[in-house]
Amino acid sequence: MADDKLKELRELVDFLKASGIAEFEMEKPDLKVGLKFAGMAAAPAPSAPIAAAGAPAPVTLAAAADPYAGMHMVKSPIVGTFYAAPAPDAEPFVKVGDQVSVGTVLCIVEAMKLMNEIESDAAGEIVKVFVEPGHPVEFGQPLFAVK
Repeated sequence: MADDKLKELRELVDFLKASGIAEFEMEKPDLKVGLKFAGMAAAPAPSAPIAAAGAPAPVTLAAAADPYAGMHMVKSPIVGTFYAAPAPDAEPFVKVGDQVSVGTVLCIVEAMKLMNEIESDAAGEIVKVFVEPGHPVEFGQPLFAVK
C-alpha cells in the first residue's frame, strides 16, 4: 500500500474513533475498507482485513516455525507509540509470566497526543511482549502473545 494511502487510512481511523462512529465501509477502485468499532470505551477493531487491490497477501509463518502459533495475539488497534507503563519511572502494566483476564490494561498506545489504554481481549498468561517501550506500532501489529 502506498505511503499516502496508508496515511489517509490512518487519518480516517483516527477521525472515526474521535467521532464515535460504530461502523464504516468504503470502497474505491483500488481500496476497500470495512471497520466495525467494538464500542467507544474500547479501541476500534476491524471487522474485515484492510487490503488494497493488487497488494501482496500477508506473509504467514508456518506453524512449525512460529513458536507463538495457536496463541492469542493482542494486536494494536491503532497507529501510535507503545508504552508498557503508565509513566517513565513506573512498573510496566504487565510482564512475561503475568496472568491477565479480559479487560486487564496491558499497555498504552499514544496516538495524536491521546493516551489509549489497550486492554486484553483474552484471559491467560503473557508469554511474549513484541514491542519495546517508546517504539512506534502499526495498526494490527502484534503487541502481546497470550497463552
